[in-house]
Amino acid sequence: MGPVRYPKLFGANTVPIPMSDGAVLTADILRPGDGAGPAREPLPAIINFTAYNKMLNRRGMRWHNTLRTLSARLGGSDRQRFTARDVLYTPAGGILEPFVINRTAVLRGYVGLMIDVRGTGTSTGSWDFFQPREQQDYLEAVAWVREQPWCNGEFVVTGISYGAISALITAGLQPEGLRAVFAIEAGEDQVRELGLTGGVPTPGMLLWILAVNGFKWLPSVSGLRKAGITKQFLRDRFADPASWVRHAVEIGLTENHPDSFLNPMWATKLARFEDITVPTWIHGGWHDVYNRSNFRMFDRIPLSGGAKQVLVDDSYHLTAGSGFGAADSPQPIDELQCAWFDRWAKDIDNGIDRYGPVTVRRQGDGKWLQHTQFPDPAATVRKLYLDPASSGTAPHAGTDAALALEPVEIESRLPLPAGPTRMASNNTGVMSMGVTLLFGRRFGTDDRHAEAGAVTFTSAPFPADTVLSGTMNLHLNAEAEGSDAFWSVTVCDVEPDGASVPLTRGALLSTHRAIDTAASDYVDGELLFPLHTLTADTVLPIEPGTPFTIDIEINPTEALIRAGHRLRVAVSRTSFPRHFLAPWRQRHITGQTIVLDPESPSYLTFLARAGE
Repeated sequence: MGPVRYPKLFGANTVPIPMSDGAVLTADILRPGDGAGPAREPLPAIINFTAYNKMLNRRGMRWHNTLRTLSARLGGSDRQRFTARDVLYTPAGGILEPFVINRTAVLRGYVGLMIDVRGTGTSTGSWDFFQPREQQDYLEAVAWVREQPWCNGEFVVTGISYGAISALITAGLQPEGLRAVFAIEAGEDQVRELGLTGGVPTPGMLLWILAVNGFKWLPSVSGLRKAGITKQFLRDRFADPASWVRHAVEIGLTENHPDSFLNPMWATKLARFEDITVPTWIHGGWHDVYNRSNFRMFDRIPLSGGAKQVLVDDSYHLTAGSGFGAADSPQPIDELQCAWFDRWAKDIDNGIDRYGPVTVRRQGDGKWLQHTQFPDPAATVRKLYLDPASSGTAPHAGTDAALALEPVEIESRLPLPAGPTRMASNNTGVMSMGVTLLFGRRFGTDDRHAEAGAVTFTSAPFPADTVLSGTMNLHLNAEAEGSDAFWSVTVCDVEPDGASVPLTRGALLSTHRAIDTAASDYVDGELLFPLHTLTADTVLPIEPGTPFTIDIEINPTEALIRAGHRLRVAVSRTSFPRHFLAPWRQRHITGQTIVLDPESPSYLTFLARAGE
């Protein structure tokens, strides 16, 4: 780890950065220095783009040291499961530093910048997330930074969530002077994974859009005056007071809205991973809203030799780094980020490129493991068949059924319960980004309450420790009474005391069951990750009363199923607030049934290996 080079920090807030079309972005800039003032030597810059109003982040940092100290005193759990205690322990892991400007890194010889993207915070213009004009802003902003006397012409990009996606988009545009990327909780395809998960909208997207619009009306008033952009700011805000709100509502409520499918407009907002040529660190969580894509992003970036790393923790979107800095964990995230930048922006051989390159915290025992690739190459294809026989382990479920080693011999039918939505579930925990874990185990480590509205399929106790590694596919032979059907799937580790601990999840609308076979993942001829097209021209209609097959992609995981534990697949027809079925769509979805047919069996396919 590099030493602290400077004793003091010097800030300049709401610094204007002019764009070529007349818009003005504003930046907070933090420079290191000593008693004589800011450092005179030019330094590499750390750039973080945000849509969440840098002024609010800056003011929130006043509580950083207090929160970090208090949470460190609290301590975390044993991390065999992620608990409410671990939520409270999060600030101790250093995540609040890179959430704004990493002061740890600045004191070691960097200039830190946080920039409000167009139309947010104290920047002018109209907000349209990740649109081509915003991407052009990234390039113009970093060019401006490189021209400043305090920058040596080189820079790195970073961020959390929105900022992480912005960083990856910037890297794919290959700007001159870029040396490295550190992306925390990013997504490969934010629309597929969060906006239209499984082909239906996510209510959280509207809440997010409303939050960004609310924050954009809270600028730094003194900063506007100092930058001379008050009139321009007000003109732009009143011209576009609620960016994307109406459009998001229309997507959610309008039948077959063009933007309720993947299309060229959504494609313009994605990072070009194959064009990333600088060292890239990807940091994710098993229960993050973007869990699906950590390893996909890693695989798509054409680098090797430690220049790309992926680390996936047992965590949620707002709890990255909980427990980091402890003896059995990586160093705190602010230190980890600083080490990555030191290695690639300053050529310091500190060994961080000799991580993993795949580093995961395994669910079930909390152990940190390093792999050369993911899934674990020692894992082989396994298959468990859906069986109507009662497992005797889920009397709380809508229907208690089994996972068996062989297909059924007699056809049977299992209708999905049509009861009320259960808000107390791990799906709510995921959508609250971990916050609702504070309300009890039903939101994190015991999904039995939610399973009252599901058909559960539970295996016999595992005879020996078994490690699950990678994605899964739930292949169903199904039937619908209406013209569509929605499937929400949760895979759980059932403990001997009956607790149903969620490991991973998936969802799909039946009319979106078309698969891009060339882009899907197969192992030994078995489909492990079906990539659904989700486009308007690939919709496959449902004929009421006629069986059809559907493959549901289930997000990757690495989990230890201990001897005596069981594996459970819970299938339900809704999972609000994770997914939103509009009234017009609900009219098309009536009854739906899993058909267990010896001639067309239903099964879960996954990769597993023997435990240590």
